[in-house]
Amino acid sequence: MILIKNGRLMDPASKTDGYRDILIHEGRIAKIGFCGTLDDMAAEAMAYYADSDPQGQLCEIDAGGMIVAPGLVDAHVHFRDPGFTKKEDIHTGAEAAKHGGFTSVVMMGNTEPHMDNPETIRYALEKGMETGIRVFTCANITIGMNGNELTDMEGLLKEGAVLFTDDGKPITDENIMRKACLESARLGKVLSLHEENPEFITDNGINAGEAAKLQGLKGSPREAEISMVKRDIEIAGETGAHITIQHISTKEAVDMVREARKTNPRIHAEATPHHFTLTDDAVREWGTMAKMNPPLRKEEDRLAIIEGLADGTIETIATDHAPHTAEEKAAEFSKAPSGIIGLETSLGLGIRELVQKGHLDLMTLLSRMTYQVANIYELGAVGRIFEGGPADLVIFSENETRKVGEKFASKASNSPFIGQELPGKIYYTICGGRVYDINSNS
Repeated sequence: MILIKNGRLMDPASKTDGYRDILIHEGRIAKIGFCGTLDDMAAEAMAYYADSDPQGQLCEIDAGGMIVAPGLVDAHVHFRDPGFTKKEDIHTGAEAAKHGGFTSVVMMGNTEPHMDNPETIRYALEKGMETGIRVFTCANITIGMNGNELTDMEGLLKEGAVLFTDDGKPITDENIMRKACLESARLGKVLSLHEENPEFITDNGINAGEAAKLQGLKGSPREAEISMVKRDIEIAGETGAHITIQHISTKEAVDMVREARKTNPRIHAEATPHHFTLTDDAVREWGTMAKMNPPLRKEEDRLAIIEGLADGTIETIATDHAPHTAEEKAAEFSKAPSGIIGLETSLGLGIRELVQKGHLDLMTLLSRMTYQVANIYELGAVGRIFEGGPADLVIFSENETRKVGEKFASKASNSPFIGQELPGKIYYTICGGRVYDINSNS
């Protein structure tokens, strides 16, 4: 049994913001009360269970001066398992999630084998159950992520997949996209879409412009994203499909999503912390650590993404946690893989870039990282705090900072934020009533 005392409970789903105590029993929230009102209830409960659980103890956490929020939810992570476990595996990915305050994640399917068959889906979910957090998985839209033939989407959904995506590759064939939209609409699940048309791209991972020229490259122009977002919003509208525009990167795409959502609430978009924090100027300083798909773009795009998060056009924040080895990232720019890790810096970047700079209040930031994610992908009761609900929580100090070191809980350290001071120091991540003391590494 756990008693969390004196914390400032912030639950965006219920819009609760006040000082509360929380009593947790058998992995669920047994009671929420005003500070100081649950001590007697905890003592009575311990006495009641003494005969059946004589070794049971009451664990008290003093959350004074800290925020108690729902465990964070990320619908876009790469745990590289199976197939690429030198970069990351499901266990180390989950450790990174805990250190970032995440209690629920959805794995992407660019693994080997891909998430296009029942066996791999079952493997990922079974291994995820060993981690201590809630690990969900996608299913691929097309077999082998080749864009040519749909998977057995209904069958993979029955195996436990929660969304469909070929993230890492766009669905370039319009007929395949239309079939996927029709099938996902029938099944009532979301297509999460990587929107980069390769016909426009000479060198991926870097924005076409001055930053690319400095690397001797042509880069990826904004039209690559704009063209596919336009097409897929139209197809989704015609078919009734729910779609998410993944890691949105251009102001034009944000504007299109905003306009579409006026009449079609089935259109969604996610933003990454790196896209609302950095521009393509970061390539000058960080080189391959700032190489990603879609690429970092211009200041006007970064500001448009922030505006979209503030006005609700962009409903969710996702890390696109993408681990790579140091050796891979040490290659010359054109040959290095795209992507950075993000689970352990996401909350801090959100507070620093969005809350402290006055774009969002903390409650809105938390909403984009908790229940709104769970609602879109129908992940159940996660991402919210209520009596009887799962005891999935993060306890953090909003203004207390920590320095991002070169050592992460992830296997990887490919991050452009190493050495920076980030607010939102996390003290505890709790999932299903199991407490992870982040600062003791337990």
